[in-house]
Amino acid sequence: MEEPAGGVPGGGLLPFGVVDVAGPSMVPTLHDGDLVVVRYGARIRPGAVVLFRHPLQQDLRLVKRADGRRGGGWWLLSDNRPVDSDSRQFGAVPDELVLGRVLLRVRPGPAWLAPSRWLERAVLAGPLARVPGLARRLGVWLSPEL
Repeated sequence: MEEPAGGVPGGGLLPFGVVDVAGPSMVPTLHDGDLVVVRYGARIRPGAVVLFRHPLQQDLRLVKRADGRRGGGWWLLSDNRPVDSDSRQFGAVPDELVLGRVLLRVRPGPAWLAPSRWLERAVLAGPLARVPGLARRLGVWLSPEL
């Protein structure tokens, strides 16, 4: 991950930053070279894509998916499950190392990655759940187990 535009995370007037994605760990959601917008200090919930400091190498920033809370921190996983540079390798990530939530991808093309709870519920239940591909187009995460 590149340092957010504008310097220190959350240090500007607005709690937003732009980050370059490097590597294959978030494929198919994000690819090497994608540019994303992060909201620093945003509330994290399971299913969110987050930016955080690596627990063992804190100058390194990573983007992963929040799977849930475990042992005093967030369990963060790669969308590309064969890539295990995630909590399977370094354990739960303490809250203070989770910098923010990835809201959207702006490059190569815009894609919303942070739907609201009501939209997630609407897309995952009822008649909308039967529309092929709707969840992914709206940024609703379907766990690989579903």
